[in-house]
Amino acid sequence: MSVVVVVGTQWGDEGKGKIIDVLTEDADVVARYQGGHNAGHTVMIGEEKFILHLIPSGILHPGKICIIGNGVVIDPSALINEIKLLREKGIEVDNNFFISDRAHLVMPYHLIYDISGEERRGDNKIGTTGRGIGPSYTDKVARTGLRMADYLDKDLFHERLKANMFDKNLFLTKLYGNEALKFEEVFDKFMEYRKEIERYVTDTNITLKNSISKGKNILCEGAQGTMLDIDFGTYPFVTSSNSTAGGVCTGLGIAPTRIDKVIGVVKAYTTRVGEGPFPTELLDSDGMKLRDRGKEYGATTGRPRRCGWFDAVVVRYAAWINGLDTMALTKLDVLDRCEKIYICTGYRYNGKILKEMPSSLSIIKECQPIYKEMDGWTEDITGINSFDDLPGNARRYIEELSNIVGIDFCIISTGQKREETILLDGPF
Repeated sequence: MSVVVVVGTQWGDEGKGKIIDVLTEDADVVARYQGGHNAGHTVMIGEEKFILHLIPSGILHPGKICIIGNGVVIDPSALINEIKLLREKGIEVDNNFFISDRAHLVMPYHLIYDISGEERRGDNKIGTTGRGIGPSYTDKVARTGLRMADYLDKDLFHERLKANMFDKNLFLTKLYGNEALKFEEVFDKFMEYRKEIERYVTDTNITLKNSISKGKNILCEGAQGTMLDIDFGTYPFVTSSNSTAGGVCTGLGIAPTRIDKVIGVVKAYTTRVGEGPFPTELLDSDGMKLRDRGKEYGATTGRPRRCGWFDAVVVRYAAWINGLDTMALTKLDVLDRCEKIYICTGYRYNGKILKEMPSSLSIIKECQPIYKEMDGWTEDITGINSFDDLPGNARRYIEELSNIVGIDFCIISTGQKREETILLDGPF
């Protein structure tokens, strides 16, 4: 039995979906521990692309149990659409899929709050997806949120929703200038949603406890990445939950002593979506080339990603925060045509060299990257599945990343497809 955590080490979009898909082969249970439908995992099976926002990508493997944990916030409409799309593609989503009864709901007023709040911030906007995720987590912490357990109790849900909407409508009308939402319309719509999803709701804490007791292999997946963690990311340009490995304990109810291995997913360069500091960002033709070759557009919103060279300061920081045991390298093939490749080994700030990630946003904004230059390789590595078959400069690049970060790689991805993978060490 093993409990393995897969976590993003940068600003999200590291390619966790593919890595989880590869590792699911040896897993019995795949469990999502945080985030909402503001993130997307893209998986290529043959020539078919699957984009999942809520349901763990392990659902694409027959016979695997998939769980949405209590740390996730769920928009029932988005979930129902995702289930529908999977069924249309012949994917089973019945006896193998469960939702925690402690997971919180994303309500219609959360979406309006999210969008209106961003508009009010003007030039200081955070860059949210407008999906209502942050406001849902706000209500959770304020103890006014609505959980799946409340949702299944019609009378309790009616009572709590009515109280919530009285307060929310005051804000929507008086502060944001929106029209008030009609209680009966919202309630009736959510009762329709409930018919579709109540069959999946259960105490997943017991499901996971029993699976661990029986010696099953558990794969835990999150959304976003370390630098978007609410505590350890580039605050306030972060998500509203703990996307780091610690989120597994609170988001699934798995004790830290039960976690056996943490795998950090690392993109061969760096990207981020939305606002916030990004020391290695390339605002020139090199950045555009990385975006085009890597198809760097958000799986959820379609927004173009900001691109830059590999930032070892960020990944070293993520290695410590998450307690990484090993790493998975993705999108190495995107660098195929680069004659020169650069690795940021530290930052220059106010005449000093920084090797550790600053917490101050104003400092990060002023940091200048210190680069190590390496020779690239100008040959196509797509689909190579043996480390020894990689070009010499590609191998040297991988070894240099490992040396600078201080963690070895267990997986190297050489393309989008499941089979375009070099597996150096299995985690289970």
